[in-house]
Amino acid sequence: MTRTDGRLTRIPGLLYGGDYNPEQWPEEVWEQDVRLMKEAGVNLVTVGVFSWARLQPGPDTWDFGWFDRLLDLLAGSGIGVDLATATASPPAWLVRAHPEVLPVTAEGVRLEFGSRQHYCPSSPVYRRAAVRLARALAERYHDHPALALWHVHNEYGDHVTECFCPTSAADFRRWLRERYADLTALNAAWGTAFWSQRYGAWEEIEPPRAAPGPVNPTQVLDWRRFCSDALLACHRAEKAVLDEVRGDVPVTTNFMSMFKALDYWAWAAEEDLVSDDAYPDPADPAAHIGAALNYDLMRSLKGGRPWLLMEQAPSGVSWRPVNVPKTPALQRLWSLQTVARGADGVLHFQWRASRAGAEKFHSALLPHRGVASPRWAGTVGLGRELARLGEVAGSRLIADVAIALDWDSWWALELDEHPSSRLRLRELTASWYAPAHARNVTVDFVPPGAPLDGYRVVLAPNLYLVTEATARWLTAYVERGGRLVCGCFSGVADEHDHIHDGGCPGPLRDLLGVAVEEFWPIADGDATEVAAGDRVLTATLWSEWLTATTAEVVGAYAAGPLTGRPAITRNDHGAGRAWYVGCHLGEDVGVLLDAVFADAGVRPVLAVPDGVEVTRRDGPDASYLFLLNHGGADTDVPVPDGVELLTGTAVRGTLRLPALGAAVLKTASPQRPLHPLER
Repeated sequence: MTRTDGRLTRIPGLLYGGDYNPEQWPEEVWEQDVRLMKEAGVNLVTVGVFSWARLQPGPDTWDFGWFDRLLDLLAGSGIGVDLATATASPPAWLVRAHPEVLPVTAEGVRLEFGSRQHYCPSSPVYRRAAVRLARALAERYHDHPALALWHVHNEYGDHVTECFCPTSAADFRRWLRERYADLTALNAAWGTAFWSQRYGAWEEIEPPRAAPGPVNPTQVLDWRRFCSDALLACHRAEKAVLDEVRGDVPVTTNFMSMFKALDYWAWAAEEDLVSDDAYPDPADPAAHIGAALNYDLMRSLKGGRPWLLMEQAPSGVSWRPVNVPKTPALQRLWSLQTVARGADGVLHFQWRASRAGAEKFHSALLPHRGVASPRWAGTVGLGRELARLGEVAGSRLIADVAIALDWDSWWALELDEHPSSRLRLRELTASWYAPAHARNVTVDFVPPGAPLDGYRVVLAPNLYLVTEATARWLTAYVERGGRLVCGCFSGVADEHDHIHDGGCPGPLRDLLGVAVEEFWPIADGDATEVAAGDRVLTATLWSEWLTATTAEVVGAYAAGPLTGRPAITRNDHGAGRAWYVGCHLGEDVGVLLDAVFADAGVRPVLAVPDGVEVTRRDGPDASYLFLLNHGGADTDVPVPDGVELLTGTAVRGTLRLPALGAAVLKTASPQRPLHPLER
């Protein structure tokens, strides 16, 4: 189901609210909650996430009366509901009647009841019970006036991403049969001639449980693929019920930002809209950069459509070793940052702070002290500001730069027994994203095979696993005039994690014009220098003995055993160019990106002082510049003429931004020139 009017739900404007857990409170509290929600401008709450035991107290016992009263109360006050299927935490009666539902670790330990997400994803007992509950909710509430959004499960994979029980083993074998059809193909893909690992019967195959030494890497890679698919099968089973009976109400499940365990490209294809739970750390001075990366990924998962921030903390969380709170200014700034990067809603965990349970110290829109808390003013104030930005809903960001992100390659890169265990995809990607963010260059993420003709530059911080199809995809982009920058340790292995014939960079060799003679990881604490023009850059973690075949050398090692050898190359190919970075430069890669962006005509959204983040959302009749000051001092920002929506004041030429301040400037829609690749 896809809305055609640009809105995430039937609710107009931007969405505001959070998780509401009324089962934790006497019903007389509900009236007060709803009254305060109205005061705060809340228009959407998530209900039912952990209500399974209350909704279904026994195998054949249901209690919907309290839920009926709750939804009627919310609907009567004009507050929409994001209705969860309540399947994230099976009740005690289910796991006691069927203890095989509980998940088993790689070491053979069966995890117990008493937390959440205590289920085996492959368990038919769990799946049947979950689907039964989803159907009961769908049939009862599919046309309820409060219903604005369906919310399947909650944070799939947060606690249990894999189970090693016999049921999972059987499901894994079924998955392998579908993938390989016969054992000959599986043995070839897994390279089982190594270490006498050949399989003569499907029943001989087990999950990669704890073993005496390194486990077959292709088996582990397929296990990662299977585990993502097993959880996705749970989601699909519930969503199928909602699709059958829900009418035109969209369906989502909340993602967890750039999360390794689940291939979100595959998952997003199953969503009507993408929603995300994001918890940047207030103690991290660079947290807003990582948050921006995650938000750009969420926007990209559905091809640039608006997305929904399903959860964030109003202040501190309860699960870090030290839970530093947000200042009220930071909470406001970070909330507006999500809208700046394409969110059409800002929801929180949670509405009312819990008195009991593992999250009783987690912050809430309504703190333990209630409306007497200074935080309550921030809750009301944010609601009012989001209401002023209602017209932004449905507008989109336009990016000139894309980052290639492939979950298969991520999983394969971080397998064991590599030349270095220090190359981690999230960190590699962040180090390339940060310079683009600092330069206010908007970035999309793309999966292999996605259309690229609208992008001036494509960045691939790492593509360890490269198939022939992926190589053709990138080659065709460059041949048409695109600019590609490819990072180290790329083009190493195929889809089975077999080293490409001829070595790295495999099928990217002609495109990049280089050959890697030997990997040369850098020891912890060491570094080496790279001379690039008149700049000396610092490489850590990784370097490569590189030979330039057709490429031009634009950076060479200036110290260490590889002195004088190529470190950075550029290869003209067709109408475009491809750069290869054979070392890890950290944020020094920004020096190279400056040259690439200039070559491709990539410009910032707006030239602003350091520390100010700028994005532009374009609508049919206007554009909206979001200006976010992450610095500790007030600053003047040169801007085009327009109207600042948060205050309603006209702006001419310069805008004063206080420290941790934000502004949203409405301007006339620009006539964006066509990219060279769009002509």
